[in-house]
Amino acid sequence: MDLENTNKLTIGILAHVDAGKTTLAESILYLTGSIRKLGRVDHQDAFLDTYELERERGITIFSKQAEFRLGEREVTLLDTPGHVDFSAEMERTLQVLDYAILVISGADGVQGHVQTLWRLLKQYEIPVFLFINKMDQPDTNENALMEELTKRLDEKCINFSAGLETEEAKENLAVCDEAVLEHYLESGEIQKEEIINLIAKRKVFPCYFGSALKIQGVEEFLKGIETFTKKCAYPEEFGARVFKIARDAQGNRLTYLKITGGSLKVKMLLSNEKEAGEGKEELWEEKAEQIRIYSGNSFEAVKEAKAGSVCAVAGLSHTYCGQGLGIEAHTFLPVLEPVLTYKIELPEDCNVHSMLIKLKELEEEEPQLHIVWDERLQEIHAQVMGEVQIEILKRMIWERYQTEVEFGSGKIVYKETIEDCVEGVGHFEPLRHYAEVHLKLEPAERGTGLHFFADCSEDLLDRNWQRLVMTHLEERMHKGVLTGSEITDMKVTLVSGRAHLKHTEGGDFRQATYRALRQGLKKAKSVLLEPVYEFRLELPADKVGRAMADIQKMYGEFQLSDSEGEYSVVTGFAPVSLMRDYQKEVMAYTSGHGRLFCTLKGYMPCHNADEVIEEMNYDSESDLENPTGSVFCAHGAGFIVPWYEVEDYMHLELQTPMQKQVEEEIPMPKRTPQEAEAYLKEGVQNEEELRAIFERTYGAVKREQQGWERVSKRNPNRNPSVRSSETENTRKEKKREPIKEYLLVDGYNIIFAWEDLNELSKINIESARNKLMDRLSNYQGYKKMTLILVFDAYKVKGNPGSVMKYHNIYVVYTKEAETADQYIEKTVHEIGRKYQVTVATSDALEQVIILGQGGNRLSAANLLEEVEAVEAEISKKVQKKTSKEKNYLFDHLDEEMADLMEEVRLGKKKLQK
Repeated sequence: MDLENTNKLTIGILAHVDAGKTTLAESILYLTGSIRKLGRVDHQDAFLDTYELERERGITIFSKQAEFRLGEREVTLLDTPGHVDFSAEMERTLQVLDYAILVISGADGVQGHVQTLWRLLKQYEIPVFLFINKMDQPDTNENALMEELTKRLDEKCINFSAGLETEEAKENLAVCDEAVLEHYLESGEIQKEEIINLIAKRKVFPCYFGSALKIQGVEEFLKGIETFTKKCAYPEEFGARVFKIARDAQGNRLTYLKITGGSLKVKMLLSNEKEAGEGKEELWEEKAEQIRIYSGNSFEAVKEAKAGSVCAVAGLSHTYCGQGLGIEAHTFLPVLEPVLTYKIELPEDCNVHSMLIKLKELEEEEPQLHIVWDERLQEIHAQVMGEVQIEILKRMIWERYQTEVEFGSGKIVYKETIEDCVEGVGHFEPLRHYAEVHLKLEPAERGTGLHFFADCSEDLLDRNWQRLVMTHLEERMHKGVLTGSEITDMKVTLVSGRAHLKHTEGGDFRQATYRALRQGLKKAKSVLLEPVYEFRLELPADKVGRAMADIQKMYGEFQLSDSEGEYSVVTGFAPVSLMRDYQKEVMAYTSGHGRLFCTLKGYMPCHNADEVIEEMNYDSESDLENPTGSVFCAHGAGFIVPWYEVEDYMHLELQTPMQKQVEEEIPMPKRTPQEAEAYLKEGVQNEEELRAIFERTYGAVKREQQGWERVSKRNPNRNPSVRSSETENTRKEKKREPIKEYLLVDGYNIIFAWEDLNELSKINIESARNKLMDRLSNYQGYKKMTLILVFDAYKVKGNPGSVMKYHNIYVVYTKEAETADQYIEKTVHEIGRKYQVTVATSDALEQVIILGQGGNRLSAANLLEEVEAVEAEISKKVQKKTSKEKNYLFDHLDEEMADLMEEVRLGKKKLQK
């Protein structure tokens, strides 16, 4: 792929709240000539604080864009929120950054949220320039701050403010990379290109000190960015990454994106062709009606945006945050998540459903909002990051919809996972529908989320159906069975499935997939997870004992770090549910001298799971939106099978070796041994049940049933080659003309069902086919019907199909795109009403269809019994005939010739041995 360099650069500016981030952005824009007057946050006239509420509160709520030139570079600066409650807004800008500026307050040092930002920048692999701000304040020490940066962030943080001409600075740079060190030892110099590459590869993090408010050190910082950033290269093919959805003052929907390849022109068609092609989304195609380049609150409409540009596009209604367009096909998944959920309390005269639609529109712009509809309680819930975000949301809802809402008391957002490996089965078969899905569920590493895979043969389930199953797995949040919370940290693998040629629709697989996942969760040992804070507690040394006791009560873990003067530092983690209000206690018992910094560590097993489960009182089997059972059919109608009985009814065998459930733990209704054996060996084998399935799908069977009796397991002495006496006795006395009989055999189905042929097929499939053909030839010779053996050849490209005569039977190889099932169904349909037709297969679905086309069924096991019985009968007749007609040659030879023949016979035996 050809790459083209560009002078365009996208830089994001990040910081902990009150570090002076917006002030630094103002200074940069002022020094580069983008604005004529310096604004200030406290004066409520900052260029990038365009929202009234931002100016009132003095914080950044929404990410903003500004354009400026830096030498030859055209720079887009993205200012992001610093408050923890709006960190999701910050995170979504990371996916489009070339470089990041991390602002740290020199007065406060590395705070808790700074470390969260650092981890995110590492995860997104973004090169970082650090600006240590507020160095004009008293008691700020450059050397002490550099020591803290190298200790708490990365040892490759290097002070660039002091210059790079000294030997110490060069050595500090050289040791960051082996190749650079080798070159430095040889020449004693480090080239500018080497420094640029070290920064771009995150092997060096330049640190600059200054004061943004007094514009001290900012010019040197800008010079460093201009000198030590490299040009970005983009492919010629169009690509873009969506990072924000917003609406302008007129209500027009705007899609903010970065062009990552080629260019975007006005009226150009955009679509999600790749996602739709993979079956993940429905295809859409829309025009870019307008392209805007924003800088602060104003914008310039342009006809074209080239690679590297950040722009807002009007006219798109299907885009979403994190979406890739063109060559950017993969979807961005955020790391930060809300841990609190609140009930949204509406005014009495407010329609809950219309407000839900409006809030969903707001959620589109603010993905961290996470609007959830509780169907059981008929309530709207919002998952948010914290109290400040709630205040902002209430104000936004009032301004946009003139509705005054309140938020109830916050509750913890729990999640669920599993501890063991299980296989879940989902079956959906109401009238004229059919789908079965088997999913293997396995626990994954904590904090990794859900992973979806497919490991299913296309002989079982076509690829298009497999893609549909994967789409349904990925399209929604799936509930656990303990509390109805979202499931996470699991590997879900499609291992088996089945569709019907005529009656399967896409929605059938949605139902089967959801039910398979839920059935697997019911079988597995589920674990309730709760969010956990990672904390850093700085407090007077004499208060450490109190803090340690509190943390133990909160089921947390801690360790003492090095003391910092009169203060001690305690670090560790504890549940969010117990620590969310602990800041107030710290302030109380330290008389305002203690500081607590918390960041979300992730999810861990809940410390009081039983209590939470009892309180939430979730009944997984009463959740109609997320059923655990499956739908089967009998007696002409569909019926619900509870999750613990699904495996007794399923049509496909389990694919995963499972740990059996302890009977004492989960009482499961038992079948008789005969019923269990029938289900396991033949799938749906009961004649009445098969007839009911057929009648439900096709209508009543009208023709008189005739054909062979299959061998009864309850009466092993019955001779399979003779019709039952009951059939003979019930025939009419009037002699009928003999009806021509046909036997159609599904070749590969029989091979893989018969143990000896299956073993042989693993060595040589052709030998297995030949052996089956020989055995069926003998069988046909005894039974005297027309026997047609059908083999799949539908995968052979260009294959026209063929019919050959093998001894006394017909062998059919199907044509391209035609399966053996299809050929057999077609043949039975054509001759089933006129002749007596039997089909040998253990495919339960095929049996149902054959019954409806006028044919009889014979399972693989039954056919084997009949073939073995015929072979035994033939062997007896041959032995009997041989014993009657035996004529020994040796009786008519003289003694010398007899001795000679005996020597020949013994020699042959030795050779055979």
